[in-house]
Amino acid sequence: MKKFTTVSDVENLQEIIKKALEIKANPLSETEKGKGKTIGLVFLNSSLRTRLSSQIAAQNLGLNVLTLNAAQEAWNLEFADGAVMNGDTVEHIKDAIEVLNQYCDIIAVRCFAGMKSKEDDVNESILSQFEQHAKVPVISLESATRHPLQSLADCITITENWKKDHKPKVVLTWAPHIKPIAHAVGNSFAEWMQEMDVELVITNPEGYDLDPAFTKDTKVIHNQEEALKDADFIYVKNWSSFDDYAAMPEVKENWMLTNEKLANTNQAKVMHCLPVRRNVELSDEVMDGENSIIYQQAKNRIFSAQAVFSEILDDLKAE
Repeated sequence: MKKFTTVSDVENLQEIIKKALEIKANPLSETEKGKGKTIGLVFLNSSLRTRLSSQIAAQNLGLNVLTLNAAQEAWNLEFADGAVMNGDTVEHIKDAIEVLNQYCDIIAVRCFAGMKSKEDDVNESILSQFEQHAKVPVISLESATRHPLQSLADCITITENWKKDHKPKVVLTWAPHIKPIAHAVGNSFAEWMQEMDVELVITNPEGYDLDPAFTKDTKVIHNQEEALKDADFIYVKNWSSFDDYAAMPEVKENWMLTNEKLANTNQAKVMHCLPVRRNVELSDEVMDGENSIIYQQAKNRIFSAQAVFSEILDDLKAE
């Protein structure tokens, strides 16, 4: 694995899920693998699970870990090509990345959608610069359009919880929120589920369809009750409009997941990437109920990261 920004960077999804589960059973099985190597974790946005799980995963492999909270601790960065830097920005991103090339064997970066320019976000205006200028492998810790380490953790969690003999029905359901939220988790989950042996259904209100480049031919149902029927897994997530970019069209129906809605399912396991706004996106009764596998999902962030870091180190060793 030479980089990790999308599911297409994974040669065999089932094999890396298997590897992650083996790591979970023995997290310290490769403590010498990263000896003498350094991973730089660059955060342009806030983080809890991604930051901590990545640090734990790297340490489990014996990697030296450098963590840069770029938005707070670095110079104000300039991202525009050809910019005349006579304003607030002090360092151009291409210069910062070139320095990281000198210090790190792997660069992992987290950046969010700006939610202002659809073109900039769809074209990954920040992540693309890391991919362009980095001379070492680049790992996405989330970007404007995708959250691949989260999606791999989701695949691991579904695999652990699926014990039956039929193809599971997995429903990605939109949830309410107080502000416009980016599409990365929803996009990424749809993209990765298409590589799993599941029946994927997406349900959201009119005006909230995700980018068809990610949903492709996945069935989209605008009636939540209909979509949830006989579901085995429910992934709860908010996102804003893609067509009317970053807008929040009015929704009159109640889309928050409750136990009453779960009664229509096949005792569905409930997932959420966290953080969650309780009793807005997801009710306390579901969040804290026996159907919730949300904290298991969060723990699996360690093993999704560790499996990817391990694969990257294998490739570095082979060079």
